[in-house]
Amino acid sequence: MSEPADVALPDSVTLADGEGGLPLVRVRAPGGAGEIYLHGAQVTAWASAGQAPVIWMSRRSLFETGRAIRGGVPICFPWFGPGRNGDMSPAHGFARVADWKLHGARQDGDAVVVTLRLTDGDVVGLPGAELWPYRFEALYTITVGAELDLELSVRNTGAEAVTFEEALHTYLCVSDVREVQVDGLDGATYADKTSGGALVRQEGPVVFTGETDRVYRSTADVSVRDGARTLLVATTGSENTVVWNPWVAKAAAMKDFGDEEWPTMVCVETANVADDAVVLAPGHSHAMHARIGLALPA
Repeated sequence: MSEPADVALPDSVTLADGEGGLPLVRVRAPGGAGEIYLHGAQVTAWASAGQAPVIWMSRRSLFETGRAIRGGVPICFPWFGPGRNGDMSPAHGFARVADWKLHGARQDGDAVVVTLRLTDGDVVGLPGAELWPYRFEALYTITVGAELDLELSVRNTGAEAVTFEEALHTYLCVSDVREVQVDGLDGATYADKTSGGALVRQEGPVVFTGETDRVYRSTADVSVRDGARTLLVATTGSENTVVWNPWVAKAAAMKDFGDEEWPTMVCVETANVADDAVVLAPGHSHAMHARIGLALPA
């Protein structure tokens, strides 16, 4: 696959046909390596140099036009789940099934910075686009190196204020979610989606004993302790952290999620959803940022 005529790529970035023939951006930087599909602007792999993968992918994921990729870092926009009123479709909005454009790529020391772009003109005709008929420009900046740095910036290019939800739905690899501990959310209030949205106060670290689907109101950095290694998720521009694992029954009900795979992943998502949805005046922008890193024992 040849690169777009107006985008010069450093030697560390190549374009290829990925799974299902979908365009894939492959990054091999001194600090780390990653893969990004233009379909959904979806990061599907990242590992720091010499370390095991951090980003989880389902072995049953579908790679098809119009279908979401299962795993990686899907972008939820302009709504989360079924939206604030529960009546939006498809789930999590149209951005994760849209074909984003490669906007730029450059070497930055031991890392590589890739930028993708999506506008209202790019989503015409996609399912759900008619439900949010506003003008916008989204820029997604992905820095692949010793850390994975993600920034989603949305600008209102229309003449009226807009409201949207957003999330970076990050799937993390773990050895066994039943042995994992998530720190940084002690004392935060969360909406428990497995109990009809009941509000609960977190006491101590998050541990997993069943299906978990929680929207925390928290701006704190989070760490995922997984045996000998700890995954770090730091955020700015977000009011919520979503923690999710489908457990046995829900995983088995999803044809693109192997029912034996659920113990090997946990989602820790950077988000602005529900009452924390973003309101943008005409001409204004909002940026949400997540930095994912790896801490190893000394």
